[in-house]
Amino acid sequence: MDFAFVSGDPALDLTGTVGSRRDEPNDLLATPADLERWVAECDELPDRVAVDSATFESALALREALYRLALDRVLDRPFDPAGLEIVNEMAAGPVLTLRLSDAGLHRSGNLRAVLSHMARSGIALLADPHACLKECGRADCTRIYLDRSRGARRTWCGMDACGNRVKAAAYRARRRAWTTTDTPVAPHGALPKRDQR
Repeated sequence: MDFAFVSGDPALDLTGTVGSRRDEPNDLLATPADLERWVAECDELPDRVAVDSATFESALALREALYRLALDRVLDRPFDPAGLEIVNEMAAGPVLTLRLSDAGLHRSGNLRAVLSHMARSGIALLADPHACLKECGRADCTRIYLDRSRGARRTWCGMDACGNRVKAAAYRARRRAWTTTDTPVAPHGALPKRDQR
């Protein structure tokens, strides 16, 4: 299974590890090992963390709280109090250690520090009045993303997973409509008649 980092913020990418939330939810973080892989693949997080069952459950609770708050923001409604409590509590945890070298920036820390970082990232995003959060325009995708496009015209969470699928489906629908119309078709090789004036 592949993780997608297309939401524009790591907190939103974490919420996106559950797909099709309204219809048939697909949870990409089924085991602690899945979460370890997700953290390793996320650019803003350490290359390696150990996840036990307790911290795994904490990570899932944070993910769901961040999703509820992001959806509240998208729908312009008050924040869920239980979600706020979880996110604020997690944000008060330990911080990641940063080290700069010629090879670049290196982040390290345990999963508690990772969750604290994710919670703070989510808080900064949700508190920004200029951040344009949207839900993906593909009908069965429930990913929330940060739209940084000019004029906030972005429609899908990502072109690879959703945009191309929507465009391909629209193309197929147009082709079906075109082939089922009652328009007579000229015999093979026949040229259309020209206007006679």
